[in-house]
Amino acid sequence: MFVKVTTSGPRRYVQLVESYRDEAGRVKKRTVATLGRVDQLTGELDCVIDGLLKVSGREPVGGKTAAAPAVTAASLSFESARALGNVWTLTELWKELGFSDLRRVFRRSRHTIDVEALIRIMVLNRLCDPDSKLGVLRWLQTVALPDIEVKALTHQHLLRSMDALMDNQDGVDGVIAGLLRPLVDQDLSVAFYDMTTIRTEGLSTMQGDVRKFGMAKEGLITRQFMLGVVQTADGLPIYHEVFDGNTAETKTLLPILKKVMERFPNLRRLILVADRGLLSLDNLESLQAIRLGGSKSPDPGKAQALEFIIAVPGRRYNEFAQLLDEFQEKCIAAKTEITGEVAWNGLRLVLAHDPAAALEQQQKRKDQMGALEQQAVGWVGKLDDQDMGQKRKGRKLSDSGAKARFYHAVCEAHLGKIIKVDMKAELFSYAIDEAALKLAELMDGKLLVVTNVTDMAPDKVIERYKSLADIERGFKVLKSELEIGPVYHRLPERIRAHASICFMALILHRVMRMRLRAANTGLTPERALQSLRRIQHHRVSINGAAPLAGVSSITAEHSDMLKALKVKTPSQSQQLSLL
Repeated sequence: MFVKVTTSGPRRYVQLVESYRDEAGRVKKRTVATLGRVDQLTGELDCVIDGLLKVSGREPVGGKTAAAPAVTAASLSFESARALGNVWTLTELWKELGFSDLRRVFRRSRHTIDVEALIRIMVLNRLCDPDSKLGVLRWLQTVALPDIEVKALTHQHLLRSMDALMDNQDGVDGVIAGLLRPLVDQDLSVAFYDMTTIRTEGLSTMQGDVRKFGMAKEGLITRQFMLGVVQTADGLPIYHEVFDGNTAETKTLLPILKKVMERFPNLRRLILVADRGLLSLDNLESLQAIRLGGSKSPDPGKAQALEFIIAVPGRRYNEFAQLLDEFQEKCIAAKTEITGEVAWNGLRLVLAHDPAAALEQQQKRKDQMGALEQQAVGWVGKLDDQDMGQKRKGRKLSDSGAKARFYHAVCEAHLGKIIKVDMKAELFSYAIDEAALKLAELMDGKLLVVTNVTDMAPDKVIERYKSLADIERGFKVLKSELEIGPVYHRLPERIRAHASICFMALILHRVMRMRLRAANTGLTPERALQSLRRIQHHRVSINGAAPLAGVSSITAEHSDMLKALKVKTPSQSQQLSLL
C-alpha cells in the first residue's frame, strides 16, 4: 500500500493505493481512498498519520518535540545598524518642549504631507549631521527615527514642507513663543540682541531677494543675508529675523524689539543688551520711549519703561574723552580691572578699564607703527636713490605707488586715524596725528557702556554686557555645528524657512546645554549627541525567519546622559512598536 498523487484536469489529488494480483497472476492497482486535493490539505491528516503510527507501536509525530535548528554564522542575517540614541533624545525633547503642537497648525492648512514630521527631520539633521536637503535623505538611511515613516520621502516633500512653514508663519511663531514663555523669567528678563551675516551662493536675482552684496563679518564683500537673533541671559534664543544682506544694523533694533514685546506681553521688566553697532542717538531716544506692554497696557503712562545696556562704538570715543579725566586718574594706578560711571545726556555712562588689556593694545600698536615707519623709511631711501640715478634690486618705485601701498598697509593695521598719508602731495609723505594717538592711548583697555538701568552697580552692568559674548557663541553654533551657511536656496521664502529650521535647532541645542550644565556633566551638546548615537537599533534574521528588532546595550555613561537631559531610556519593546 502506498500514497499516489493523481491529476484530473487542473487539480491534483492524494490517494491511498494498494497493489494486488488478479486471477491470471498479473499485478494490478486499486484506489482504497482519496484523501483530498493537494492544495486543500492542512493538518487534518496528522491525526490519521498519528493513529497509524500508534497502531504500529511507533511514537506519534505530535508527541515528538522538534529539535531547534542549529544556529550557525551562515544562518544569521544582519541588517545595517542604525543610530538611535541621538535622534531618540532629540525627538523626546521636541515633544517635551511642545514643538509637536506644530502638527495642529499644519493640520488646519490641509496638507497631504506630514509637515510637522518633515520639519522635525530637518531640525534633527541640523543637530546630528547637518547637510543639504538632498543630504537629509541620505542621512535618513543611517538613523532609526521614532514615529516617522521615511520610505516614501522625497526631496520635493522637504521643499514643500519648507513652503508650508512660511505659509503658516504666524501660527508657527505662536507655537514657538508659547513653548518659550515658561522658560523666560517674567520678572526680570535680560535680552541680548546681535546680528551676523550668512553667506549665500548663486548669481540669479529674484523679486524681493534678501541676498545682497555687503560687508561680511569676516571682512569680505560677499553676497549674503543678515540674521538678527534675540536671546536671554541663559543663552536661550527667543526670536530671529532675516534681513537683506546690505541692511544697516541700527535700522533693525526697533522693529525686532517691538516684535519681541508682542510675543512676550507679560514681561514686567526687560533689559536690552546690544553691541556697539546698534548705538545711535535716534535709537537711544526711541528706546527710552518704549513701554512694556505697549498699547495693550491698561495705563501706558505708568507702564514699565524698557531698560537697555548698549556699548559705545570706538568711532565715537572722542565725544567722551573730556568725561574721563577723573576716571583716568584711577586707571593709572590700577592693577586689576576697575569700573566707574559719569552722567551723560540724562543717562549713565558706565566705564571699565582693564590694565592688562591696555598694555597689550599699546604694545601691539607700537609694534605696528614701528614696522610701518621702518617700511616707509626703506621706500623713501629707495626713492631718493632713484632720483640720484642709483639702482636698487627689485622693480622701480614711484611716489604714487609708495603712497598707495603705504595707505593700504595703514588701513589694514586699522591705524588710519593716527597715521595720515598725504595722498595729494607730489612726493611720498605721511604724518602722525598726535591728538589721535593720545586719544587711542587714553581709550586702551576701556569699555564704555550707555544705560538707563538705575538699580545695577557699574561692575554688574559691565558683567551683563560682557555676557553678550554668549550670543556670539550662539552664532558660532549656527555657523559651525548647525552649518546654517552657505545657503544655496534662491527663493526668499525658502531662505527664511531655512533660517527658521536652524533657529529651532538652536533652541534644542541651548536646552540641551542648559540641562547638561545644570547636571555638571562637563559635556557639550555636540559631544553628548556623538556619544548617544552609539545606542543603535539592530535587526537580525535567523534561518530566514521574520527579523527580530532590538536596541543595543545602554551603558552607565549613556544612562547618566539621558538622566541629565531628562529623557527616558529607549527600550526594546518601545522600539519594536515604533519601527
